[in-house]
Amino acid sequence: MLAPTLDAIPPLRSGRRGRPRQRPGKLHADKAYDAKLRRQECRARGIVPRIARKCIESSERLGRHRWVVERTHAWFNRFRRLPIRYERRADIYEAFTSLAASLITLNQIKRFC
Repeated sequence: MLAPTLDAIPPLRSGRRGRPRQRPGKLHADKAYDAKLRRQECRARGIVPRIARKCIESSERLGRHRWVVERTHAWFNRFRRLPIRYERRADIYEAFTSLAASLITLNQIKRFC
């Protein structure tokens, strides 16, 4: 599933003139993605793979990049309706997710302003 995910990445805006980049420059992944084929898929798309090797490297260095995602998941899990989906309708669940994202953003704005 790594190759279709890499192909589905939308163009990145860098603020520079010209055509936007289609893919990121680096891919940070944990040891579960350590395979020669995965590294080749990244390199074929012009992406530098940063994947910890099994039994050789520790994942500590990758933790500096992953904690941002895990922290954001924790923020969403504070809203009780989101971790366990009680709503049957997808539009209601999406509305609660949007509301949670808005409240998280508001809290971050208050923190920095």
